[in-house]
Amino acid sequence: MKLPIIDTHCDLLSYLAKVPKAKADKVEDIACAIPFLDAGNVKLQVLAIFTDVIPGSMDFADMQVTKFEELLREFSQEVTYADKAHLNALNETSKIGFVAAIESASGLANENVPIQVALDRLDQILTKVGRLAYISLTHHKENRFGGGNYTEGIGLKPDGKRLLDHMVGKQIAIDLSHTSDLLAEGILNHIDRNGLEIPVIASHSNFRSIWNHKRNLTDEFVKEIIHRKGIVGINFLRAFLNTEDPDGIYEHIRYAFETGVGDQVCFGADFFYTVGFPDIGRVPFYFPNVENASKYPEILATLSEELKQNQLEKLAFRNAQEFFLRAWK
Repeated sequence: MKLPIIDTHCDLLSYLAKVPKAKADKVEDIACAIPFLDAGNVKLQVLAIFTDVIPGSMDFADMQVTKFEELLREFSQEVTYADKAHLNALNETSKIGFVAAIESASGLANENVPIQVALDRLDQILTKVGRLAYISLTHHKENRFGGGNYTEGIGLKPDGKRLLDHMVGKQIAIDLSHTSDLLAEGILNHIDRNGLEIPVIASHSNFRSIWNHKRNLTDEFVKEIIHRKGIVGINFLRAFLNTEDPDGIYEHIRYAFETGVGDQVCFGADFFYTVGFPDIGRVPFYFPNVENASKYPEILATLSEELKQNQLEKLAFRNAQEFFLRAWK
């Protein structure tokens, strides 16, 4: 029997919002198309609302919210809203559960509007999408909330603190996948200093001890996520696994189970629309063994040679399932 899969990050929504004639079932365009998700037995997929630091960031986020709503209507035979009932029935359901997340809070507010706009827009988006799995304050760049993962010396800003304070009680995790190290430190310190009940995750990051990249987590932050009973979603992008070795994904997963992350590790594949991507040095973006969402059963089959059944279940769905059941109390 194929295990159900929970994946904590893909960019299907930004593809639908920006690409002409985009379709959620168009397998030739994007690796997380619905037929791929179905073939991989994905039962819960987090859909990121991605924005960059641009003047039109708020409009682009709104377009993705609309696409989320349209997805649930247009593909109602295949997909559903991922509520707690769906989360509890992963082994029984035939449908893929979708839940939204925010990848960069620039989608809540550009660099110029008052911070209250961001707080109000978060509440408005929640009303439309039902819930958010997590929010990352930044993407690669610096914004009004803090420093992105490709910045140096920029931590948590006052607007980031305001947004964190506003997240309390909304059952939304804070995501460290796109923070600078200084921002991640600032987030954790602000949560602890103020006693904020906010879950902490890394939705699509690997381990810097295995592959030294700024997008990957230091052991220090991994330990913090373990301490806070969060989750770490293994990213499938070649740039963050190992640019030369297709088996790099197994090294990261093996590291998780060997170093005490076995109750936190899950999948966060990070499939996105790659056509026309400016950095051609990253082509191919994915090795063939992880090139689309249909590959999960093959990944687990390979891992079955060294991991026990309960470990495979933790990786496939159980760790993320238990995390979201706690977070969505």
